[in-house]
Amino acid sequence: MLVTTRTKTKLADADGAVVAPDQLRKATLASSVGSALEYYDFYIYGLASALIFGPLFFKPLGDSGALIASFATYGVGFAARPFGGIVFGYIGDRYGRKMVLLLTIGMMGLASFAIGLLPTFEQAGMLGAVLLVILRIVQGLGAGAEQAGATTLISEVAPRRRRGFFASLPFVGIQLGTLLGAGTFALIALANKDVLEGWLWRVPFLASFILIIVAVFIRLKLKETPVFQELEKHKNVVKNPVGELWKHSKKNVLIGIGLRMGENGNSSIYSALLIAFLAAKDGGIFPGDKFIGPVGLLIAAGFAAIMVITFGALSDRIGRVRVYRYGALFQAVIALPAFYLVTLGNVTLVWVVMVVGIALGVQSMLGPQCPLLPELFGSQYRFTGVALSRELSAVLAGGLVPVVGAVLLGATGNSWMVLAIYSLVLALISFVTTFFTPETAGRDLLLIEDAK
Repeated sequence: MLVTTRTKTKLADADGAVVAPDQLRKATLASSVGSALEYYDFYIYGLASALIFGPLFFKPLGDSGALIASFATYGVGFAARPFGGIVFGYIGDRYGRKMVLLLTIGMMGLASFAIGLLPTFEQAGMLGAVLLVILRIVQGLGAGAEQAGATTLISEVAPRRRRGFFASLPFVGIQLGTLLGAGTFALIALANKDVLEGWLWRVPFLASFILIIVAVFIRLKLKETPVFQELEKHKNVVKNPVGELWKHSKKNVLIGIGLRMGENGNSSIYSALLIAFLAAKDGGIFPGDKFIGPVGLLIAAGFAAIMVITFGALSDRIGRVRVYRYGALFQAVIALPAFYLVTLGNVTLVWVVMVVGIALGVQSMLGPQCPLLPELFGSQYRFTGVALSRELSAVLAGGLVPVVGAVLLGATGNSWMVLAIYSLVLALISFVTTFFTPETAGRDLLLIEDAK
């Protein structure tokens, strides 16, 4: 309902939270910019891993070995994310959501900027590779709570009946970050190879500093969420949110992990592994090409920005679980035909497959996931629950997919079946998980109990 005062109109919902429209706009903007930076970092690192980090930092390992090592550093960031989720989840549930969002954005952005300054193998031997791993870990620690914080923040300030719509809005930032990252790489891929591997590859990483400044400026103006304010007011903030989560919410954490496998895993398949598959020098569809994959990702991100909101809003109307279930089933059904079509060598077909897989398959799960994960957990340890669900699945799906996939592609002579079966299995895991997931649409986020 709407409550009017002399000075401003405030949004109120049945959670009991009264939120000024200005606060809702700031929360949406702050979350979106953070998501943009995280996924800008995510995609430029993923694309760099697929296309140029191998020869730059791991040249002595040969083409296949360098690609595997490059994707291994990509996976290291995912391995660090659960630790970041635990640490910053604790801080978010103990001291507030806003503080975490400032810390994580700084860590991710500064690590990306520093990657742009690293010496390559030709300049400093393996020192560059070692520093790359360290900075990737720092990135992972920050990213381990960034999306959990954004999701929790916006869900706790959004009107209950439109929470799916509002909670999905920050994830447009994901697509913006993808557009920036993929667009940047598509442009620099046109450059001469010596220029690209000489200095031009550094530009996307150094440019992340601009996003850091913008994000920190916006987040400094944020207010704490009404839900956390209520916890503080009634002295319900718990001293050990990780322990409380472990005691009460193991089942919902497992549900969160299962739901994420199809979404996060397929995101990595389409945005990193498929691009490496296309450009592989031995057996690739377009050997050595560094343009087609990033352009396809660029096009797909444009459609995905619209579809994530569409599916989030749809989950407000027909339920989170129903949208998620059919999204996972769709991703499973298209797996075999989609990746077979890629092998035909038609650039337009490749781009269509990427658009369908990312904008329809992945977003049909991500849209309802945005509000669903925060709704699964009670208010006292919500941040920690969302962070661990997201980041443990990120290791199992997003982090391992490129590494394991690169190994399997090398062992099978770059067979498209690796991509298809991997995509199918991950989507089926999420599909099955939906049958154990409680419907959470419209849930009161002031409740300290989990959804059941």
